[in-house]
Amino acid sequence: MIGAARSNAPRVGQANPLFKSTKPIEHARFSYKQICRCSADQSEEVTAVSSQQRRRAIASLTAAAAAFTAWQPNNTANAIQGLTAGRIPGVSGPGPDGFYKYQRPEGKSGGHGVGWSEIPRYSFKVAAGWDETPVSIADLAGTELDLRFENKEEGNLFLVVAPVLRFRDVGVNADVRIDELGTPDIIIAGFAPEIFGAPLSDDDVLVTETAQIDGVTYYYWEVKPHHLVAATAVGNRLFMMVLNANGRQWRKAENNLRVMQKSFFVPKL
Repeated sequence: MIGAARSNAPRVGQANPLFKSTKPIEHARFSYKQICRCSADQSEEVTAVSSQQRRRAIASLTAAAAAFTAWQPNNTANAIQGLTAGRIPGVSGPGPDGFYKYQRPEGKSGGHGVGWSEIPRYSFKVAAGWDETPVSIADLAGTELDLRFENKEEGNLFLVVAPVLRFRDVGVNADVRIDELGTPDIIIAGFAPEIFGAPLSDDDVLVTETAQIDGVTYYYWEVKPHHLVAATAVGNRLFMMVLNANGRQWRKAENNLRVMQKSFFVPKL
């Protein structure tokens, strides 16, 4: 009978056999947390070790940097002392006045190309901090440009070596002096377009001087705004050294530039 049928439903308070106890699950959760905690502890230990290694490495680098800094000043002084002399071919010194001396090295090639005979070893004083820079036939002086020097704080210098045939027809073995080629006004006017980029006006030349050094005539000019020029002739060539400065450079280095101008020398053949 339906009313008399046996019921399989559990009694109140009796555990349902279809469900397992939650205690193992709670235990499993507890074990998982413990494992995570252990892993975290291990990670912290690894991180601590890595931090210690980094600190030791930084300390070592700091000590090395301090040692290098302590050594550097004397080494820098030595480098500056030899900045010009020895590093640039032809430069020696400095002398008692603090200037170095440049003498054209034997066999040096300028912008002249092929076919030029050996050029006399001209010389001049150069202040500390000046550097030789490359020459190019694209310059105003073209293939007659032999040398360039520059100091961005003081100015620039270039030297032209030109055949005296520009002024006078002479033989290959001639030994001409600059006063035989023309007056100072004629010489500077003849070179103005290639050394200044334009012809000179009547009032551009501020000072003109002449001098005899070792039996050779020299011309000197001061030209607006801040150009100093020295020139002479030896053999069948005319030599002209030009120094240029802007206003700031002139205020700083006028004395150095004048010393360099007057020191220009070309030996007799």
